[in-house]
This record gives sequence, structure tokens and C-alpha cells, in this order.
Amino acid sequence: MPRLIGAAQTVTSQTQDAVITTFNSSGTFTAATLTTQATILVVAGGGGGGAAFGSGAGAGGYREIADHPVPSSDVPVTVGAGGARGDGSPGGDARGAKGANSVFGAASPITSTGGGHGSRGVSGTHSPGGAGGSGGGGNLSSGTAGDNIGAGNSPPTSPAQGYPGGQAFPNNAPIYTGGQAGGGGAGAVGGDSSSTSGTSYPGDIGGTGGAGRASSISGSSVTRGGGGGGGGKVLASEGTAGQGSPGPGGSGGGGTAGTSSAPGGLDGTANTGGGGAGQSYLPSGATAGAGGSGVVIVSEAAIDLKLASSCWDLRQVYRLVKADDWV
Repeated sequence: MPRLIGAAQTVTSQTQDAVITTFNSSGTFTAATLTTQATILVVAGGGGGGAAFGSGAGAGGYREIADHPVPSSDVPVTVGAGGARGDGSPGGDARGAKGANSVFGAASPITSTGGGHGSRGVSGTHSPGGAGGSGGGGNLSSGTAGDNIGAGNSPPTSPAQGYPGGQAFPNNAPIYTGGQAGGGGAGAVGGDSSSTSGTSYPGDIGGTGGAGRASSISGSSVTRGGGGGGGGKVLASEGTAGQGSPGPGGSGGGGTAGTSSAPGGLDGTANTGGGGAGQSYLPSGATAGAGGSGVVIVSEAAIDLKLASSCWDLRQVYRLVKADDWV
């Protein structure tokens, strides 16, 4: 059963080994035990996917650090929001928005960077995938494959907090062939787009979002930080010439690009930092996917736990006495 210790924060799991505190939104962390170190997972918000035949967005930065110092004072926690989806309507910005950073602490903070946005790919309006914790996928360009890839692990951390987006299949003028690339994930580079053989309308296949990364910090293995899938050309009217397919989202909450029967890219899953999917080349009105929000999880060793929930935490007693609030 979750219970409250000290300040109003929820302890979602307690075993003989650890107390696990999960923040699905911003708040304040107060240590539940007398330990001075903890394992901390910080996942930022995923980027928003690109519209107008856009690429998948990058996952939010992913950092898990063991034996991180935990102060006796309260610790601010920021959980980053996912980036907004690209707007493919006239006058809209077809690029998605970058995800927001997640941060644990103020002194010597652990900061994970928001995922890079997906790019737009309509002829004449190409834009690069955004840099971030993981990078947004590349898009079609008149140059060679590899143009416009969003950088991952930006700014750099060690170990890396994410990977770059995939590269888009180059144009084959005069017909714009090839889908858009997948966004990078916390555990792998985004997938490249590809094209089937064809004449007037080859099948344009969106790249798969990069795979996320698994963690057992909460007691069981959970994968987070999947990249968004890249848009493909899936108009039913072009199917006879080799219809393409949308890119699936990366494992760990990445959104999957839209299909002809389900227009629009899917959002990244909330509290995974998954990247939003790119919009496939579809009828007007389809949208890209928004990025999934991040999460912060703290695992404290249980060696100094109170023996029962009715007992006082010595840190809490100290705070009450110091504040002259002993009632």
C-alpha cells in the first residue's frame, strides 16, 4: 500500500530492500529513510512529431544514477512535459516542439534534456530534426541520405542520455520517394526510412522509432524512452503503385505514425518520455503525435527504514523541533 512519509509524497513501493518514490509530475522529494544516497532515474519529456509528411521525434533524455547523494533537506523535482505536435495546417509550424527537461535537485542536479522535435518534410519546406536528449528523425531532402538528422545526447552526458534520429531515404526526383525517419530512443538510434521499388508512386516506408531503455528501479523491468515513428506515404489512392507504411514507435512509449485508416501520428506514452510520431502523407486534417511526459523515480535503500508506519522518522523529528512546530 502506498503511504505518506513526512511531506506529501507518495511512496509507491516498499520492500525489504528499498522504498520507491515516483514523480509523475513536479513536486518535492523528502527522504523516507535515513540513507544519504539513492538510485535516481530522471527521464525528460519526449519531443513532438513533425507534421506535413514529418519525421518521428526523439525520446526525452534518460539518466539513471546510482549512489547519488541525498540531502537531509527537501529536494525540488521537475518532471518535463512532452513537446507539442507539429501543426500541418496552413500557417502552422509543421515542426514539433522540443520536450521539456526533467531535473532532480538544485545543488549538483541531475538534468535530462527534452527530446528533439520531429521535422517537416513537404517539398520545399524541409526542416531538420531537432537535437535533444534523443534527436528527431531526418526528412526527405534534395541532397543525400543523412541530411537533417537531429543529434542525440545533446548536451553530452556520460553515459549518453540518448541517441540521434535516423536518416531519411533521399529523394528520387521528380517524384519524392521514401518515408521519413524515426526519432532516436534512449537505447538506440532511430530507424532509417526506406522506399520500395515502383514507378510513379513508390511505397514510402517510415523509419521505426529508436528503442528505449529498460530499468528495474521500481522493482520490475520497465522500458521507457522510445523514439517516435516516421511518417510514410499511405494514401489508399496510391496503393496500386506500391503503397508504403508508417513507422512504428520504439519500445518504451514511442508513438506510431498514422495509417490511411487511422490518420495522424500517435502521441508518446505519458510518463515514459516517448517521442511523438510523425504525420504520414495523408489527406488534410491529419496531425502528428505529441511527446510523452517524463518521470522521476527515487529508490532509497531500506536498511534504515522505520520499523512501522506509526514510528517517527528521525529526520522529521529534527525538522519539527528546528521549526518549533512540535505539537
